[in-house]
Amino acid sequence: MTSHYIDITLRPDPEFSRVHLLGALVAKLHRALVEFRADDIGISFPQYSLSPRFLGDVLRLHGDESRLQELMARGWMQGMRDHVKLTDVMRVPSGAMHRVIQRRQFKTNVERMRRRRMRRKGETEAQGAAAIPDTVERRPDLPYVHLRSASTGQPFCLFVDQKGEVAASVPGTFNSYGLSCGATVPWF
Repeated sequence: MTSHYIDITLRPDPEFSRVHLLGALVAKLHRALVEFRADDIGISFPQYSLSPRFLGDVLRLHGDESRLQELMARGWMQGMRDHVKLTDVMRVPSGAMHRVIQRRQFKTNVERMRRRRMRRKGETEAQGAAAIPDTVERRPDLPYVHLRSASTGQPFCLFVDQKGEVAASVPGTFNSYGLSCGATVPWF
C-alpha cells in the first residue's frame, strides 16, 4: 500500500549535471530495490513534463511507512547525500489522485536489430533488411534517465511514461526500478 512517501530532491551541483545526478540516483535506488527484494515500493517524478521532455529534480518514493523506513535505513544513498535533499517519511495527502508510472521500451535502432537478427539466424544483409523494415524504428518522445546495465555494462535510456489520473488506488507490484504496468502511486 502506498500510504506514505519520501521526496528526494537533487541539489544544484557545479561539477555534475542534473541528468548525471538523476541517473546515479536511479541506479542506486535500482540496486537497493533488488537487494531489498522490494516489489512494494514505487516511484514518481512530480515535475514530469512532456514538453519540454523532463523528469525533474524530484524523485518521490511511495510505499508503506515501515517499508520506506527500512529502505532508507539500508544506507543505499551513500555517496549521494551531498547531492540531494531528503524529506522525512510523510503521509500522502488525503484525496490525492493516482497514476500508473511505467517503463516504456522502444525499438530505436533498426540497424542494430538487423545485425542481431543476421547473427542469430545466419542471414544476409538483404534478408535482414527485408525482415526488419525501416518503419519499425520509433523515436520516443518520453522523458528518460540515462543508466548503465549492471549485467552488460551497456548504456541505455529508461523511458518513463505515466497514465492519466484516476481517483482510486490500484494495488499491484512494482519492478526493480519502482515502476509498474498497472499499480498506481499517489499523484499530488
